[in-house]
Amino acid sequence: MSGFQKNCKVLLYLWILILVVLLPSVVVGECTCDKEEGNRDKGKALKYKIAALVSILISSVIGVCIPFLGKVIPALSPEKNIFFVIKAFAAGVILSTGFIHILPDAFNDLTSPCLKAHPWADFPFTGFVAMCTSMFTLMLDAYATSYFQNSQNKITDQIQHQVITTDVENSDAHAHAHPHTHGAHGHTHAAVSSQSTDILRHRVISQVLEVGIVVHSVIIGISLGASQNPDTIKPLVAALSFHQFFEGMGLGSCITQAKLKVKTITTMALFFALTTPVGIAIGIGIGTSYNETSPTSLIVEGVFNAASSGILIYMALVDILAADFMNPRMLQNGSLQFGAYLSLLIGAGCMSLIAKWA
Repeated sequence: MSGFQKNCKVLLYLWILILVVLLPSVVVGECTCDKEEGNRDKGKALKYKIAALVSILISSVIGVCIPFLGKVIPALSPEKNIFFVIKAFAAGVILSTGFIHILPDAFNDLTSPCLKAHPWADFPFTGFVAMCTSMFTLMLDAYATSYFQNSQNKITDQIQHQVITTDVENSDAHAHAHPHTHGAHGHTHAAVSSQSTDILRHRVISQVLEVGIVVHSVIIGISLGASQNPDTIKPLVAALSFHQFFEGMGLGSCITQAKLKVKTITTMALFFALTTPVGIAIGIGIGTSYNETSPTSLIVEGVFNAASSGILIYMALVDILAADFMNPRMLQNGSLQFGAYLSLLIGAGCMSLIAKWA
């Protein structure tokens, strides 16, 4: 693993840690609008919160682990056609999460009447933040991929140079006996280089995708944990469990293709599985002082949600769907195309339906 990769991972996990630690402190503030109305029963609400914490944790773990079953069930491995169908379903879930779940929440937060008309009513900040985040994700994606590709090309060139030098030192008789040696070595190293580049790209995709999902998951958890209304929490238990289960499948599919070490896979899976439950726990802890309609809360949550939606929409459309649907293997197989299209629509449809309760 290169130093650049290590630095990226350290910054990724540090950024997530800072988000989890600092977000609760910045969203606590004086409220200028009415607080949550309805049935406020702290005891009953706490029971639902604990049930949500356990249910979401289990659902997240199962969802993110399903794609890894390819090692046990060969039919689910990335080399099989069914994996394209599963990944299309997961991409539909991620796309719907960005468009249907997160972006509307960001619009509601940043256009709330609790905020001052100037500047929040003067400019569409939600769309602007989502757009900027999408472009930044593109730049990061392109830069990281080009960096890894250039590094791999240098390694390949060094190997080829060593091979050629070794072959030249061999006898003329051996060289005449194997006229295609150099060509074979060239094709072999080119194939290895291409494969390594694909793996490195999948690693970038999986890590950036996790950032977008984790940001949203923390906000969801804090909002749910801080709520004191059982009627609000109750429908969210099942809805968010399915939400995290499907998102976990999407993230797990990308992690599987990245061919990471077991330790890294475990760390990424745990970060995803624990963020919402940790957010719920934080929300329970700050429930008495957390004001979801305070200007500070609305601005912070709105900006983070807009940024998260920009990341998820970009990743779903560009890095997952476009890459897979333009794959020659997909283009040359009509049945696989139809199955992937149908799976995409079902994934997006199921996640959109959950928005009725979540």
